[in-house]
Amino acid sequence: MTILITGGGTGGHLAIARALKEAALRQGCEVLYVGSRSGQDRAWFEDDEGFYRRYFLKTTGVVNKHGLSKLAALWAVFAAFFNVIGIMRREKVDAVISVGGYSAAPASFAAKVLGVPFYIHEQNAVAGRLNTLLRPYAKAYFCSYDDHSSVKDYPVAARFFETARVCDEVKTVIFLGGSQGARFINDLALEVAPILHSRGIHIIHQCGEGDFERVAKVYERLNIEVELYGFARDLHLLMACADLAIARAGASTLWELCANGLPALFIPYPHAAGDHQYYNAEFLRAKGLCWLERQGLSLSRVVLALLDERLTSKSRALRELIRPEGADAVIDAIRSSL
Repeated sequence: MTILITGGGTGGHLAIARALKEAALRQGCEVLYVGSRSGQDRAWFEDDEGFYRRYFLKTTGVVNKHGLSKLAALWAVFAAFFNVIGIMRREKVDAVISVGGYSAAPASFAAKVLGVPFYIHEQNAVAGRLNTLLRPYAKAYFCSYDDHSSVKDYPVAARFFETARVCDEVKTVIFLGGSQGARFINDLALEVAPILHSRGIHIIHQCGEGDFERVAKVYERLNIEVELYGFARDLHLLMACADLAIARAGASTLWELCANGLPALFIPYPHAAGDHQYYNAEFLRAKGLCWLERQGLSLSRVVLALLDERLTSKSRALRELIRPEGADAVIDAIRSSL
């Protein structure tokens, strides 16, 4: 069986693509990838030989373009669409899985035209525009926030489950700005660091490579020793050392924290499309399993108030909210539907 996985642009989309690829390989499928030359697609998958072929097409985002730029972006998608039709015919693709993002458009439309079974995995509580447009044509729609989804377990790497533990009192705080970093969270960490340090609370801080030098200099000036990372490849190991996370609410980060049993204060990125990060975190907050605050002038008092919280019940409940092998369940559902 040959599966084409398409979509990307951001780490959240690409993490799902990778998880689904690994699950498909475990089940004996051949997997190819269609993405874009733009965004992070090539950085993630250009050398990934798990995909037996990888195609990076000349596409860019359309939604935020105007005038001639929008026309040029639409033309690029149109040209890539014909390219993908040739790829799908040549590779004899049995199913197409979209993980969303603008780079998913050509292969998604090609699947519809060729009559190839088409599936969507939506990471967020608020669906992206492309996934919303294509959902009526999908044979199945997988989303952890959707009551009608046949698979609700988010595809999280097994290592986040393997390093999970039950948190109790706050001895270590981890600040997570996402793969690109988040200046607001970085500044919040620097603001509360002296008080955390005075209380003997260890700090782990993933600040993003672009802000690493500035943040490192401030910690040095404050004479506070922290674990500081621009980009953390072994994030599961860092989470396993922490008792409380301060984080954005991208879907992958949110569900990795759940798998790890690590309670969090979520501060959603305010300019995320459709405010989806807020609604991702609201899904947990409504169950009493996280704290959620809008980005404001200062949230230091909120952070400091959490230091005396007992986290045991939240930590256990988070682990019960998600089971491992979510990616395998998606591939199982696809194979059984063909």
